[in-house]
Amino acid sequence: MLTAIYKSPKKADTYLFVTKRDDFSNVPAPLMETFGTPVYVMMVDLARRTKLGIADLDTVKQKLTDDGFYLQLPPHTESLLDEFKKQNGVTDS
Repeated sequence: MLTAIYKSPKKADTYLFVTKRDDFSNVPAPLMETFGTPVYVMMVDLARRTKLGIADLDTVKQKLTDDGFYLQLPPHTESLLDEFKKQNGVTDS
């Protein structure tokens, strides 16, 4: 299962996987507008992989089969300011 991977020029650590290189016909227009002009990263054969970075390999394969694309968003990170406030007993008024 060959997959083309693109990164977003607008959103850090956001990647779009599609089944054919430069074919974004299955990706909804609003998503493409938010994602920006895709920047090609590489082709990957998912059949030969056992792991895939932070994404679940089976989920990626299923989304590609069902939807024709998979969007990988960066993992949620806590706000450092919020964490600092919590550690120091600061509350928002």
